[in-house]
Amino acid sequence: MTDDYAWLRDPGYPEVTDKAVLDHLKAENAWFEARMASQQGRIDALFKEMRARIKEADKSVPQKDGDYLYWIEFEEGAEYKKWWRRPVSGGADQLILDEVALAQGHEYFRLGALSVSANGRLLAYAIDDNGSERFTARIKDLATGELLPDEIPGTLSSLVWVAGDKGLVYSLANEQWRTDNARLHWLGQPLDTDIELYHEDDEGFRVGSSLSANEEWLIIGSSDHETSEVRLVPVADPLARPILVRPRQTGVEYDVDLRGDTLFIHANDTHENFRLATAPLADPGNWTTLIAGSDAFYLTGFDLFRDFYVIEGRRAGLDQIEVRYYDDPARVEPIVFPEASYSAGLGDNPEWAVDTLRLSYESMVSPASVLDYSVAARTLTTLKVQEIPSGYDASLYVTERLEIPARDGTAIPVSVVMRRDRVGAGPLHLYGYGAYGIAIEPGFSTTRLSLVDRGFAYAIAHIRGGDDLGRAWYKAGKLERRTNTFTDFVDVANGLIARGLTQAGRISISGGSAGGELMGAVINSDPGLWGAVVAHVPFVDVLATMLDPTLPLTPGEWPEWGNPIEDKAAFELIRSYSPYDQVRAQDYPPLLVTAGLNDPRVTYWEPAKWVAKLREMKTDRNELLLKTNMGAGHGGKSGRFESLKETAEEFAFILWQLGVEE
Repeated sequence: MTDDYAWLRDPGYPEVTDKAVLDHLKAENAWFEARMASQQGRIDALFKEMRARIKEADKSVPQKDGDYLYWIEFEEGAEYKKWWRRPVSGGADQLILDEVALAQGHEYFRLGALSVSANGRLLAYAIDDNGSERFTARIKDLATGELLPDEIPGTLSSLVWVAGDKGLVYSLANEQWRTDNARLHWLGQPLDTDIELYHEDDEGFRVGSSLSANEEWLIIGSSDHETSEVRLVPVADPLARPILVRPRQTGVEYDVDLRGDTLFIHANDTHENFRLATAPLADPGNWTTLIAGSDAFYLTGFDLFRDFYVIEGRRAGLDQIEVRYYDDPARVEPIVFPEASYSAGLGDNPEWAVDTLRLSYESMVSPASVLDYSVAARTLTTLKVQEIPSGYDASLYVTERLEIPARDGTAIPVSVVMRRDRVGAGPLHLYGYGAYGIAIEPGFSTTRLSLVDRGFAYAIAHIRGGDDLGRAWYKAGKLERRTNTFTDFVDVANGLIARGLTQAGRISISGGSAGGELMGAVINSDPGLWGAVVAHVPFVDVLATMLDPTLPLTPGEWPEWGNPIEDKAAFELIRSYSPYDQVRAQDYPPLLVTAGLNDPRVTYWEPAKWVAKLREMKTDRNELLLKTNMGAGHGGKSGRFESLKETAEEFAFILWQLGVEE
C-alpha cells in the first residue's frame, strides 16, 4: 500500500516539531478561521445563548464521607471548579483543591484522579496540563495547605491510599501510553524506591487499582476489551502476596468486590449479559450463582453496602436500579422512575454503612436531577434539579423512543426530542457512536436546545456496537460484524425520512472518536443523505493504525477491530470500511473535522491525512474544514466555556450548511 500523506506523522511523535507538519496544520487552521469568519456573528449568538443556560455560580449537593461533607463549586465566570469540604460536626468550610489556580497560565488543564486519605488529612490528586493524558500526581497536606515533596509524573490511573495512609498505589503510563503496572509509593521516599506490586506482560492489557467498598482490600485488575483478571491485596499490608481470584480465560470478563469473607463477582462466563456470583475468600475461583444471566436483563454492575447491595442494568435498553438483600435473596426492590425513556444511575455513595442512596436522573426533556432514595421507605427525594437561568419549559418539548428496522430486519432503537409545535419534514440532527460496548444514554443537553429551538428534531441512533440492548448488541457491531454499525446508522436516517421527520440532505450528523469513524464510513457510502457532517477527533485511518503495534492503543484494540497483521480476512475487512482507505472520487457533504495535537487516543495525523485525501479526491465544492487544537488532546478545549465555544462553532457550521436562518 502507498500512503501519499504518511509524511503528516511526525517521526518524533509524541513531540511534534516537524516544520512541514506544523505549517500544514497551521494552514488548515487559518483556512478554518477564514471560512468561519462569515459565521462569527452566529457563533457569538449561539455561545451567548448556550452560556445563558448555564448557572455560572453553581455547587453540587454535599455528600458525607467519614467526618466531612464534600462538594464542588463553580464561581461566576470560572472555567474550572473548586473542591470544598466541611466537618460534619460543624466548623468552617475548607477549600481543599482550587482548579482555577492550578489551571492559571495553562492553555489546557484537566484534573484526573483525586483521593482523600482515610484519616482525612492528605489529598492525592493528578493533573494534565497539555492534553497528553500523562498526569502528574501530587499530595497536599489539608491541615497546613502545603504540598508534600512527593511528585509522581507520568501517571494514568487512580490514586489509592493503603497501609494506614502511608502508601499510595498508582500506575505509570509506559512509552506506548499503556498502563502495564501497579506501583506502591511510600510517602516521603524517593520515586526510584517505589515497588511494583504487579506487572502485566500482555501488551494488550491495561492495569488499574481500586478499593473494595468496605475499604479493606486493594483490587488490582488487568483487562483488554474482552478478557479480565483480578488480584486482591489487603489494604493494611500492600506487600502481601496477591490473591488471584480466577486466572484469565479469553472472552471472560469479571470484576469483584468483597463483604467480609465473601467475594461478589460480576462475570460473563455463563451468559453474555453477565451474572452475579459469590465465592469464599478462601476459594475465590469457586463461583456460585447469586443472580443468573438473562436475555431480558443486562446486568451492567453492582455496588455493595453493609446491609444491602444494589445492582444496575438495562431492560429493553432502559436503565434499571434494584436494591437487594444479603439475608433474603428473593427480596428485590426496583427503584421506579416516572418517565418512559430516561437515564438513571447510582451517584456518589462513598460510605459503607448507609440507609440512603444518592442517584442521578435525567431524560431528553428533563434536566439532570440529584435524588436521594430512602432504602427503608422506598421513596425518592429530589435534592437538586439542573437550573437553566435563561429559562426552560419542558412542556414545549416531546421525546419519543422509536424503533426503525435495519436492512437485515433488526429493530434499531432511536431516541428523538423536538418541539411539540414542530411540523413537517424539517432539519434533523442525528448522533451516533456504536463501539466498545458504550451505550449512548437518552440524557439531557442544554446546548442541544440551540438546534431544537430552531426547528430541528434531535435523534440518537442506538446502533449496534454499543451495548444499549445488551452484550449481544455490542458483539453484533464489532470484528467481522463491524459494518452493521454503519448500515444501522444509514438505515435509521432513511427510516426517519420515511416517517416524515426530515428529508435527504436536511440531516446533519455528528460523532467523535470511534463515532468519527462512523461519520467517515457513512459519507463514503451514502454522501447524498447528509447536509452537514461534524467529525470530532475521528478514528478514520483504521487499517494503518491497527497495523502499527507501536501506537498507544493498537494491541488492546485488536479484540475490538481484529488483528490485520496476523489475519488476512481482518485486513481485508478493515480496509473495506476504513474511511481513509475508502475515500473516492465523488461528491461529499460539507464537513467539519477536529483534531488535538496532543491526542494519544486518535493521533492528530489521522484526521489531517483524511482531510488532505478528501481535498484531493472529492468532486464537489462543499466546505471541508479542519481545526486542530494545538494545545489540547482528545477532549478538545478543557474549560467549561472554552469547550462551549467549540460547540457554538459546530452548531454554526451546521446551521450555515443547512441554510437554517436565525
